[in-house]
Amino acid sequence: MKTLQSLFAHKTWANNELFNVLADMDTPSHTDALHTAIRTLNHIHVVDSIFQAHLRGQAHGFSATNTDATPALAELHFKVAQTDAWFEAYAAALTAQQAAESLAFQFTDGDAGLMTREEMLLHIITHGAYHRGNVGQVLKSISVPPPRDLYTKFLHVHEPARRAGRL
Repeated sequence: MKTLQSLFAHKTWANNELFNVLADMDTPSHTDALHTAIRTLNHIHVVDSIFQAHLRGQAHGFSATNTDATPALAELHFKVAQTDAWFEAYAAALTAQQAAESLAFQFTDGDAGLMTREEMLLHIITHGAYHRGNVGQVLKSISVPPPRDLYTKFLHVHEPARRAGRL
């Protein structure tokens, strides 16, 4: 489960990197791009929250994979940080037996789903990375360099001995 822990630590780091770039943007010049970025990040957060509820065996209360209202960037960053911290702790405590457990749930469109806990966690990782990439493309379109949130960079930043070939 060490890899899941590392992937969720990377997710937290990558989200922080992206939120910091967005917070530093010249907002009046890029209102539409910032709105698109926030809507995309909010979608990630809603899906994370939905799957968090599935993992807890609780109702999530969402009828769609985004909200009608667009949250303020700082408010969303705070909520994402809380959810990211929960996923990091969850991944750290997960046993191999729990990871293999299948859970039945319903998607927001009413369709039934069945996934293992591990599959749900991997979905959260890949879904978030995909949409962070979408936000990166939005930033590139307005000549704002997106953060380099690659897993390889994360590993080497957080474990500098890897650059010297040591684990």
